[in-house]
Amino acid sequence: MNNISIIGTGNMARTIAARAIAGGNTVEVMGRDRSKAADLAKALGDGATTGDWGTAPAGDIVIVALLYEGVVPAVTHYGDALAGKILVDISNPFNSTFDGLAHREETSIAQKVADVAPAGATVVKAFNTVFRHVLEKGRPDVFLAGDSAQAKGSVEAFIESLGMRPLDVGGLKMAHWLEGAGVITVGLANHGVGNLDFALSITEISELPV
Repeated sequence: MNNISIIGTGNMARTIAARAIAGGNTVEVMGRDRSKAADLAKALGDGATTGDWGTAPAGDIVIVALLYEGVVPAVTHYGDALAGKILVDISNPFNSTFDGLAHREETSIAQKVADVAPAGATVVKAFNTVFRHVLEKGRPDVFLAGDSAQAKGSVEAFIESLGMRPLDVGGLKMAHWLEGAGVITVGLANHGVGNLDFALSITEISELPV
C-alpha cells in the first residue's frame, strides 16, 4: 500500500485517485478550492481524505495532476512543504494546435519542476502518454522517466498496484521525449487510429523470423 497525495481535482486527478484506492492505496486530495477537493474525496469514499492547499502533503508520492501551465507555479508555491517527496508530473505541454510542444527547447515540465523543487524532493514523469478513459478502464503500459532509481522504484510499485505495467525509459531528460510521445498519441487519435481507445505499448518479440 502506498500513501498518495494528489494536487488537483480534475478528471485525471479523479481517475488516478479512483484507481489508486481500488489498488489498496490511500489518497489525499489537495486543491486550491478546498470544497472541490472535499467533494472529490467524498466521492472517492473510504481511503480518501482532503488536504489543505500549500501544506505538507501526507503522501510520500505526490502526483501533480494539473494543466501544464499550473505545474511549476504549484510546486513553487508548496516550496519546502514538498521536501523529501517524490513528485510525479503527468502533464502534456501541447501547443495550441496539439501537434507540437509549447516549449521549443529540449526540456520538459518535469525538468522545470526539478529546477524549482526543494532539496530532497525527486521528480518522475509518468502517465502522460495515456488517455484518461483508457487509464480509467484499461491496463495500459505506463512509461516513466527520472534520475532517482529509488524514486522510480516507488512509482513503479504504485503503477503495479493499479494493475498496470511500468516501463522505465531512462533519466529525467527523457521526459522531453515522453512529452513528445504525448503529441504522437494525439496525432494517432486524430489520424492513424481515429479514436481515443488505445494506448502506446511495448510488445517483446522473443524470436525474429529468419
